Order: sequence, then structure tokens, then C-alpha cells
Amino acid sequence: MKPMRCKRVCRCLLNSLVCMLLCWSMAAAIQSPPLVTEIKTAVGEVKPGKSITVPLITWGGDMATILANGNSAKTAAGSIFAKQGLALNLVRQDDFKKQIDAFMRGESPFLRGTMGMINLAAEVLNQDPRTRPVVVYQLTWSNGGDCLVVKSGIRSARDLKGKTVAIQAYGPHVDYLAKILKDAGLSLTDIDIRWTRDLSGTADTPAEAIFEKDVDAAFVIIPDGLMLTSNGTVGTGAEGSVRGARIMLSTKTANRIIADVYAVRSDFFQAHRDRVEAFVHGLLLGTQELKARFGHKEKDLSAYQSLISTSAAILLDSAQATADAEALYGDCEFAGFRGNVRFFGDEKWPRGMNRLVNEIQSSFITLGLLGRNSPLEQARWNYDSLREGLTGIDDVPAPRFKTAAVAQVVARKQAMGTLGEGELFSLEINFQPNQNDFPENLYADGFRRIVDLASTYGGAVITVEGHSDPHKYRRLEKKGATPIELKRTRQAAKNLSMNRSIAVRDSVIRFAKDAGVPLDQSQFTVIGHGIDQPKYPQPRTKEEWLSNMRVVFRIIQIEAEDEAFIPLD
Repeated sequence: MKPMRCKRVCRCLLNSLVCMLLCWSMAAAIQSPPLVTEIKTAVGEVKPGKSITVPLITWGGDMATILANGNSAKTAAGSIFAKQGLALNLVRQDDFKKQIDAFMRGESPFLRGTMGMINLAAEVLNQDPRTRPVVVYQLTWSNGGDCLVVKSGIRSARDLKGKTVAIQAYGPHVDYLAKILKDAGLSLTDIDIRWTRDLSGTADTPAEAIFEKDVDAAFVIIPDGLMLTSNGTVGTGAEGSVRGARIMLSTKTANRIIADVYAVRSDFFQAHRDRVEAFVHGLLLGTQELKARFGHKEKDLSAYQSLISTSAAILLDSAQATADAEALYGDCEFAGFRGNVRFFGDEKWPRGMNRLVNEIQSSFITLGLLGRNSPLEQARWNYDSLREGLTGIDDVPAPRFKTAAVAQVVARKQAMGTLGEGELFSLEINFQPNQNDFPENLYADGFRRIVDLASTYGGAVITVEGHSDPHKYRRLEKKGATPIELKRTRQAAKNLSMNRSIAVRDSVIRFAKDAGVPLDQSQFTVIGHGIDQPKYPQPRTKEEWLSNMRVVFRIIQIEAEDEAFIPLD
């Protein structure tokens, strides 16, 4: 692999899946589901024995598994898993096809991957009832490790229409792409896809494809994204960067798209549900301990160093690669107890497991990566029985943003006229003259859309921008009103639009809460534009007049403004 491009590469490599595609079509979707047509592994029984082989991939979430195993590939005496009565053999396997082969042969009852990877395998695994995957645990959400790099001229997701996007076939980003397009009102048929064989580190990757003149964007891991954009700014064309390239969207903003999970064979789950539940409980305890080690490493430096060096050795093949191991951890948001309850049990939540399955499989079918829908089962744990030893699980979630800092960022953008920079998506709703409330029976569709966007792009700020019609001001101006009177009218319109923005924001948050989807109010900031930005400066019809009276929701990326974020614990 090339230097500096291998830190977080192996997380989702599926290289061997595409080696069989000798006649590679770089501009068209794959026409058959290779996992079904190519994988002919005979299904065997799970190998008997006390020790269970559990796969890992090169991802920060897997540190929780390592810690729970006693900072060892084989379960150490006195470790969290040992106290759960488990004996595990942790094996890093970044080649997902090899994981599937071992899973089907019975060498391991577990699969470890993203929801996209598990869904990709579902069709072939569902062919035998013994190997039907049961998703039992969510480790993490990607929180910064993956990104979309775009060339100049692409400012928002809508601008991808008609463009060519490079992406690894069967990799971790296909469902990422599909979700972004859907939220922009586009589909996979609105773009051209340049498939690559590898994710990073070879000549056949998205990071290399974007150097081609006819490729406009690429989905890459963050080390490649930083290199292509001159360390996250704008690419200069020097030192491996692409001139004009920038990171349009990373999973720090789109932090509810890529979910990392464990799945288990159906036959093993039915025969050994107690052992699987013990494994899940151990992961919950391991996650709690892992976060404590990182959060208080100064208090017990030796314990932290033992964890980080062992994780580096297992995940990166070098005990000295501690900085890269820390970077792996930083790319994760751990689901923990509360996250697992929500992911598996809250059918109302837009980013729950069943909704992700439908979303992912629909996109894979469109691309020909799946032939049909293949249901995925889940464990349906009684989470009350998994609370033992866990602390803080009933605490109210802390705000993600520093409200004052966000307000300063938005005010600065407003003053400079750059609010549109970093915009990912936007949505507007109109109101009537003298309207002060926004009942859900009239605005339910728009409110649901905002709830879904807020849930998916939890690292984005949502501006709620009120606009007023300038008709009254123009009439006064025409009549020769005094400057003071005009100034008062302009300020009154600004105040009115601000109040309407607040009313709409509160209505959305109340709507979400009533639907069982509480939103983080710190993610929203309100702006009253008044008459400063009318759609129609000189409205000539009733329709134009009413169109000026609107509230615009703008989902914007502010990742560069680190002071606006409250660090995750």
C-alpha cells in the first residue's frame, strides 16, 4: 500500500469479491449479484468446542472487543468475556468474502461488518436456513472516517446530477451514496458510476480515479480525503492532491449512515442464545470500559497504553502504530446500551435497523448487487437483562453542539453572505399572512423530512431561516416614507421572520418528540432575514407575493468549526 493511505483502509476491503470480474465495466452498474452467482461454499455445521472464533476488522469499534477479551487475541483470565463464561479467539479478517466462507463452513458463527456488507451477503446466506444472519449488536456509527470528495463546481448534493462518481464496488460507501442522492431528490440513475476494485492503496481506487478528467467526485476513507484536498482544505494539485478538490461531506456530518454490527448464524443463535447474549453483554461492558480508558487515560496511563498498543498490534500489525489506533478510535461513535436499544427496538426512529435494511437493499437492487430483497433478522433482546454492570445508561443525552459557538459561526456566514457554502440540502415551507403557528396537520410531510435529515446528518447544523415579503416596504418607499419609518418597517419584518423561525423550529421539535424521535435542539439555529432576501423583489402576482413568505431549512456542514462541537465522551 502507498504511504499514508493505509491507516484505516482494511475496515471494509472486499477485494476478492471483484477479482472474478475479469470484464470490468467502469461506467455501468454490475448486472448480476456476484455473491450469489460466485460463492459456492458448502454449508457446514459450526465447529464444536468451547472456544469460538470471532472476526474483527480494522476499525476503532473493534477495540471494545479486544478490551473485553483482556487485551488479547485469546480470552485472558479475569477479562470481561472470561467473566461471562466465554472463550474466544479473535481473528482479524478484512477480506469479507473470507469471512463469509468461514461463516458458511462453520469455522466461525459470527460475521463482522457494516450494515451494507451484511445486507450484501444476505441473499447468499439466506439460501440455507442454518446460515441466515441474525444481527445481534451494533458497535458504532462512522463518525468521520469516510468522506465524499468533490471537484470544483459541486457545491451541494444536488450538483451531483449528471456527474461521474468513483466508488468501490461492494465497499462501505454504496449505501452512503444512495442515501445522499435520495436526500437530494436524486437517484442512482441520475449519476454515472465509476466502479473501482479496491478502496485504497492501489491504482484501482476512488482516490486514484478522481485524478481522471471525467471523474467529478469520489467516496474515500478520510486519510485519502485529506490527501486529495491538501489536508482538508482545497486541493492545490501538489503532494498528491487534486486541484480544486474539497471534502463536501464526511461521516462526521453524516454520522447516521454507516453502522458497524455483529451478526451470527441462525442455527448457532438458536442453539446457543445464552452464549450470544453473554457476548453482547460483554461488548456493552467492554465499550463502557473502553470509553473510560480513553476519557481518563491520564489517571491510569499504563492501562491505556496496554490497550492502545495491543489494539495497534492486532488491528494494524504493529504495536508501535498507536497514533493510527487512536485515529481509528476517533472515527467512531459507539452505540452502547442506549444506541442498541434504539437501533433495534425503536421502529419510529428513522435510522433504526429495519429502515436501514430497506434503504440499503433498495439501492443494491438498483445497482444489480442484489437480485431481490432478503430479510434480515435481529436478536430481539430483553435489554433489561443486559443492564447489569452498566452505568449512566438512563442519563439524558448531552447536546452535540455548543449553541453560542454555532450562533457565532452562522452569524459570521450570514454577515459574509456565505450561508450557502457548505449547504448539503435545503427545504422550504410557506406560510400565510399573519400566520403565527404551524400545525402538523398542514406541515407533516415537511416536518417528517426535517426529522429524517436531522436524524441522519447529526453532525450538520440546521438553520431555520425566516423570510418576509417586501411588498409593504416597497409601498412605503414609493409613497416617500421617511428613512426612520422605513428602518422601523424593515426591522419589524426582521423581528416577525425571526419569531416565525422560532415557531417553526419549536413545531418541528415538538412534532418529532410526539412521534417518539427526540431531536437535539442545539443542532438548530434560527435566523430572521426579514425582507433582505426575497424570491421576488417586485412581486407582481399573488403567487409571487405568497412565495416570499417562507421558512427555509438549510442543512449545512460546519466540520471545520471545531469549536462548535461538544466532544463525544
